[in-house]
Amino acid sequence: MNDLLAPNVDFRIKARAAIALLWECHGWIWHGYEVVGLDNIPPGPALIVYYHGVIPIDYYYLSSRYLIHKKRLMWTIAADFLFKVPGLKLLMEVVQATPGTVEQIADLLRSGEIVSVAPGGIREAQFSNEYYELVWNGHLGFAKAACLGKAPIVPVFTQNIREAFRTSPFFRGLFRSIYEKTKLPLLPIYGGFPVKLVTYVGKPIPYDESATPEEVAKQTADAIKELILKHQRLPGTIFDAILERFR
Repeated sequence: MNDLLAPNVDFRIKARAAIALLWECHGWIWHGYEVVGLDNIPPGPALIVYYHGVIPIDYYYLSSRYLIHKKRLMWTIAADFLFKVPGLKLLMEVVQATPGTVEQIADLLRSGEIVSVAPGGIREAQFSNEYYELVWNGHLGFAKAACLGKAPIVPVFTQNIREAFRTSPFFRGLFRSIYEKTKLPLLPIYGGFPVKLVTYVGKPIPYDESATPEEVAKQTADAIKELILKHQRLPGTIFDAILERFR
């Protein structure tokens, strides 16, 4: 930590360390946050694929834990609209977030980086439910990038992430139609509940040069569904998730 205080250390490195420490403390205090299988993330290039909660605080916790324990930063593929919000551009730069085209992700993987992506994105965040259904809409970009970058895929799921924050159950059809036309996430959000959160990092799916992007995407979705069925009470309930936190 003293090394980070040296005047010649880039402010971005100091900022990343501070942000990671804040998220680590928040996760431990509010959610009793745990990670199972952190060592499943390989030391070389890898594409981390995770289920997108209403607010992906589990990913903030995971990337912070990884930075603190492994001294390595993950690249984050974030929604385009975040880069258009005034004041967020510098933050996106500090945490190494990028909108990420398929070729950009593949280039990062080729250079040995760890990249994280939620194929469901904002659509999954807004319109999945307490049954933790994947809402990927046939997206294959992540699978194409993994094939081009010749990198393994690491499936990730966080228990109770959908109970930490919820979307309003009212007028979901209307908000879904608005989203599909405008890509604006307008469905109201509520929560911040102190539920137990445990991130499960699955075994890497190795690169297979004979596999098509469609096959890779299906294999990844099946791996995440398996993690959900194994570790998540379905349907998820806020009350039970809070009880798990304080047991």
